[in-house]
Amino acid sequence: MPELAASILGWLVPPLVAVVVVALAIAVLMWALRRARRSPRARTAAEQLRLKAGAALVRLDDAVGELDLEVGLSGAMYGGGAPASLRRARLTAQHARDAAFEEYRAISGTGMLPDEVRRVAQRIERTATEALARIASARAEHGAWVRANVSAAAQVESAAARLAQLRASMGDPGALVAELSARFDETEWREAARAAHAARTEVAEAGRLIDSATARAADPSLSALPDLAAAERSLRQAETDARILEETHRLIFQAAQAVPDEIAAARAALRQASVTRAHLEADDAERLGVELRAIEGELTKIETDATRRPTRAVDAIARLRSRLDLALGDARTAQQRLRGARTALPGTLAAARGAIAQAEASVAHARAGADARSRLLSAQRELAQARQAEDPVAALDAARRAMRDAEDAAALATPL
Repeated sequence: MPELAASILGWLVPPLVAVVVVALAIAVLMWALRRARRSPRARTAAEQLRLKAGAALVRLDDAVGELDLEVGLSGAMYGGGAPASLRRARLTAQHARDAAFEEYRAISGTGMLPDEVRRVAQRIERTATEALARIASARAEHGAWVRANVSAAAQVESAAARLAQLRASMGDPGALVAELSARFDETEWREAARAAHAARTEVAEAGRLIDSATARAADPSLSALPDLAAAERSLRQAETDARILEETHRLIFQAAQAVPDEIAAARAALRQASVTRAHLEADDAERLGVELRAIEGELTKIETDATRRPTRAVDAIARLRSRLDLALGDARTAQQRLRGARTALPGTLAAARGAIAQAEASVAHARAGADARSRLLSAQRELAQARQAEDPVAALDAARRAMRDAEDAAALATPL
């Protein structure tokens, strides 16, 4: 019997040892592969692919912007007679760009593995490349149609009409800046002054180019198209700067009207917080009291120059309301939270709109990269959600996220 057991063991042990060795080898290999996929080298390679995808996404975003202009010009110049492929390409490209920006934002965090970053980045680049090819094809078709159906003189005439319309709609940019400078601190209207100066310069440049295109259109041996294309770019940038000027002017005056109500609402919220504090345990009440006194001191400082710096005041008050909510934590009832959100929401929405306007100007002026653009799109989406939300608490949270994303976009767009 012992001999039989020894014989069985002698037969079983070698295969078992081999199985264990193989299993250990597989485990070690899998561990090594996982470690390699998460290594600094793998992360560096994935980051390079992410940046490459971002560059492709920026090219697509710029191409969509140019396509928006071309579609608008097509409708204005040719009464909708141009090929519909241009409009279809724009719609398709917009959807592809928006979806790609969502994916890009997802891989721009720190929680995703390098392999996943690599796969998504390659998909983004492929999507952008395909969309750019569709845009190029549609623009080529449109260009061929224009050359066959529209004379250079007609194109020059249309560009001149757009310039006249822009001049009429802009009015005197200096008058808006003068109105702002008479009432508010320079920090409030500095961006408006820059946009006004840029818009005037771009309109003048567009006029010069259109005059040159007019002269060339009269000479069959010359082409007016290069001057026309440059004029259209100047007109488009002038429209952007004129819009920044008008939006800044509007936001400043709206903030000036809202400041007294925002200060009153903040002081009312502080009084309600003091009532809540009275029902807390001694240690919690003391901590909250320290924070309430600090917030009240900040609010008093804000109030001293709120008339001259209204957008700064509205923004600072919105931040103080967020700080107050954080200090109160779970001490409030659901009804108190709802009441606080209702009173904080208007100022926070105004602050979010102002932050997004600043981010849009920064992104446009600096021709920012994909990270800044994706944050700006996120801010715009959060602001839209805040406006649509029926629950004031959810709307307030979305507006605060919009502020943070807009600030990130502006910071990422600013050159170091």
